[in-house]
Amino acid sequence: MSSFKHNWTKSEILEIYNKPLMDLLFEAAKVHRKHHDPNTVQVSTLLSIKTGGCPEDCGYCPQAARYHTNVEGNDLMSVQQVKAQALRAKASGSSRVCMGAAWRNVKDGKEFDDVLEMVRTINKLDMEVCCTLGMLTENQAQRLAEAGLYAYNHNLDSSEEYYKEVISTRGFEDRIKTINNVRKTNVTVCSGGIIGMGERIEDRAGMLVALATLNPQPESVPINALVAVEGTPLENEQPVSIWDMVRMVATTRIVMPETQVRLSAGRTQMSQEGQAMCFFAGANSIFAGDKLLTTPNPDVNEDMKMFELLGLNPQKPFIKKMQPKTIEAKDSHFKDLGEKPKWTRPEHKIPRNENAKIKSKNLK
Repeated sequence: MSSFKHNWTKSEILEIYNKPLMDLLFEAAKVHRKHHDPNTVQVSTLLSIKTGGCPEDCGYCPQAARYHTNVEGNDLMSVQQVKAQALRAKASGSSRVCMGAAWRNVKDGKEFDDVLEMVRTINKLDMEVCCTLGMLTENQAQRLAEAGLYAYNHNLDSSEEYYKEVISTRGFEDRIKTINNVRKTNVTVCSGGIIGMGERIEDRAGMLVALATLNPQPESVPINALVAVEGTPLENEQPVSIWDMVRMVATTRIVMPETQVRLSAGRTQMSQEGQAMCFFAGANSIFAGDKLLTTPNPDVNEDMKMFELLGLNPQKPFIKKMQPKTIEAKDSHFKDLGEKPKWTRPEHKIPRNENAKIKSKNLK
């Protein structure tokens, strides 16, 4: 357990968030320089290993089967396809590959076995491996850890209160339960959220309370700006301003000093000057590559030019934590249990989600 403050309140975080901008930036930069190399940024590549057809109703997500978007679904990629993508990412400067599958939760069986083999394969390339696969049990988390998983991503998305305005097919408490299952292993936690979904500043502070009061705090916190996709319930939301992103990054840095704060979705809407302010405010991780699962992202060559301009260097793998050991499937201590956990399905009605579903049916 860390010695950092973990009893943050919403009012304390709001007081930080609402500081005069120059004071906020100065304080965040001091914290950042105390705990991190300010000229080093961790570079990850996000790979969609199974796209589309998700049964959830997340209002921001173009992969939800119930909404009519231009996302083309695909079945689970092969291990060799993933290895080829990982090698390409490594050659372009990424130290981590994050594999995302459009699943509600992990299900024991062949597909999960294939994902475990992907984890083994990438770890053997001396790259950090992260997965975002939905909810998972403690046994499934242990199996991922044995395969050599470095991090598990499970975003809280927003505050517990506003979460109910965005998603009705799963409960906020299941997000926390999954994070707790990951914490029972040696896998690090990656968890953050999205701003620009119509939430209040109080909801942004509420999300940071939920993350900062975890002990230990997440090793990585992605801050995403909503990319409003046509056909989703949030298609008409206006882009958040760069000032909102800078304030969110700076506040996150102050309340979670040792966490790697990842500047995630929405970077295509930011100028290099805006991104530079975020790096100064404490962001020290990005996703590289032309796509984040299904939404656009800056070209990796453009990112490297920006790094050169700003004097930034890509972080080498396994700087923050030692490389996990890979245990082969035949030697695993944790086996397929065929688990069928009862994850929460609140199923309350969110009007804009229902309207998007009806619109999708009419278009089909």
